[in-house]
Amino acid sequence: MNTTIAGNFKPYIEGLVEQKKSIGYPYDASARILKVFSVFCSACYPEEKILTKEIAMRWAEKRQDEHVNGLIRRITPVRQLAKYMNSIGIDAYLIPRGIPGKQVRYVPHIFTDQELHAFFAEADRCVVSSYSGPARHLIIPVIFRLLYCCGLRSSEARLLTVEDVDLEIGKLTIRQSKGNKDRTVMMSEGILDLCRTFHSKISRIFPDRVVFFPNQSGKAYNNRIIDYWFHLLWNKTGITNSSGNLPRVHDFRHTFAVKRLNIWVQEGKNLNTFLPYLCMYLGHAHLTETDYYLHFVPEFFPLFKEKTLEKSANIIPEVNDEAG
Repeated sequence: MNTTIAGNFKPYIEGLVEQKKSIGYPYDASARILKVFSVFCSACYPEEKILTKEIAMRWAEKRQDEHVNGLIRRITPVRQLAKYMNSIGIDAYLIPRGIPGKQVRYVPHIFTDQELHAFFAEADRCVVSSYSGPARHLIIPVIFRLLYCCGLRSSEARLLTVEDVDLEIGKLTIRQSKGNKDRTVMMSEGILDLCRTFHSKISRIFPDRVVFFPNQSGKAYNNRIIDYWFHLLWNKTGITNSSGNLPRVHDFRHTFAVKRLNIWVQEGKNLNTFLPYLCMYLGHAHLTETDYYLHFVPEFFPLFKEKTLEKSANIIPEVNDEAG
């Protein structure tokens, strides 16, 4: 594994990560949390070789200003570690399921047309930067449009290779994404033309590049820089009266899904038939993940509810806090 684990729980953490990866889970984020857990144990319980209730429950204490979802993300890998240790005959305390409670479903920000126009106008004003490499001004206008127009996750866009982007037929191959699955995403003519122009220009700077959106070293950017760019551009728009939660990069994906559903309703499409296509396009593991967006469409597009009630009264499911 890539992370360095310390302390008495090192063999069990490495064993758990190896087991998860052997059955197809990337498990990188959880491995990083377990590394921090091992440092915590080494510092606070350097002689302890048993994962006791005291250790586990101290780790499960909510930190100041920590969101319940962040606490859940911290607790889950340690709970899995205890299960793994118990399965191989090592005593370990399992943090009870009721701690810290149910995950809070984040309410996404759905961009208005005005907000999108303002954001992409700022993206188009990017200039060459000596800090982010010679191609930043070319990458920013394209990568954010790809996120919105194709509903991609940030990691899916930044990790694209040149081979993954078929500029002949407009096909993206998304590899080893969430759930460790590959999928195909088709681009519209507009975004395809944009990618073709981008590829032609950036190939003069990085003629033998492997990554479609290379940083100054020719490698993929990390998520932190994508988030930084997003907030930099959003702040430049001067928009301070946006409704709901403050926007994030991932809200481009949410906006894509909600607007696509609204378009289908306007076109008279049967959502019971088309929803599975959106599920596959977005790379959701279960249809319940896509159903989630149905709760937000009526709020932003009142016509949606009126038309869906006419065509299929049961299309909007009950809210399910456990939906993935």
